[in-house]
Amino acid sequence: FVVKPMNCPGGMIVYRNSPKSYKELPLRVAELGIVHRQELSGVLGGLFRVIQFTQDDAHIFCTEDQLEEEIKKIIELDDVIYSKFGFEYSLELSTKPEKRIGTDKQWDEAEELLEKVLKKLKIAYKINKGDGAFYGPKIDFHLKDSLGRTWQCGTIQLDFSMPERFKLEYTDKNNEKKRPVMLHRTLYGSLERFIGILLEHTKGRLPTWLSPIQIRILSFTDRNENYGKKIIKKLGEEIPGIRLDADFRSVPVNSKVRDAELMRIPFIIVVGDREEKSGNLAVRIKGDSKIKLMKTEEFIKSINEEIEEKK
Repeated sequence: FVVKPMNCPGGMIVYRNSPKSYKELPLRVAELGIVHRQELSGVLGGLFRVIQFTQDDAHIFCTEDQLEEEIKKIIELDDVIYSKFGFEYSLELSTKPEKRIGTDKQWDEAEELLEKVLKKLKIAYKINKGDGAFYGPKIDFHLKDSLGRTWQCGTIQLDFSMPERFKLEYTDKNNEKKRPVMLHRTLYGSLERFIGILLEHTKGRLPTWLSPIQIRILSFTDRNENYGKKIIKKLGEEIPGIRLDADFRSVPVNSKVRDAELMRIPFIIVVGDREEKSGNLAVRIKGDSKIKLMKTEEFIKSINEEIEEKK
């Protein structure tokens, strides 16, 4: 365990741990690795720029013939993930910087290949001249938040140079030694920063499937506590994996509602004498001041659908 600025050398040491055959490629090695950056105190800010963070790195070792398909799969995976969180995003192709390793021929080949994939997929992109990593060009994913700000999160970096420096090899079908090509990729980038972006984007009101507490049951008076416990039991049995809690304190119900709202709990259910008598639920949904009366089965069905579809 060491203080490290990047996970890439570790990925190559994993590859080099045993001889590789072309039959093992593409080899995809993923890691949630802790990395460190020596940032000046003036530029540190919340979760957005920190000294220690967790990067969801993967290193994909493949042949040149496999590159196009692997890049396409990463782009598709990024799209699935960002769509689930409701983010719009744009792509940039970052080209060779002044300080770099590798030959101009390698850089030209790598840039052409990345551009070719983007054109094949008919994806709009901008050229970000001179902003590539020191070891290769990259496709960057920029997320747009609710305030219109953009944040660079995911990236796909094509690298001919590091496999050469670390002397990585595989045996091809003719029993000859060849050099693999390496793709560096992140989806979230820094997990800490992604969480910060998501919290600001949603103003702290996370979608139901992601909320730490999804439902809170509040008792109107002390005598409604037993009925509240019955509701908790029923919801726990019929909504798989539901995260719910209760507030049965002997304080005014308005105070309990306010506390639940401050925590941005998506569904607040108040049970009182009227609800106990009718068997209905009085539900406050995602900060809406209007209380919705729902049958228990109707509520269970709607929550299950919302969580399953990640709305």
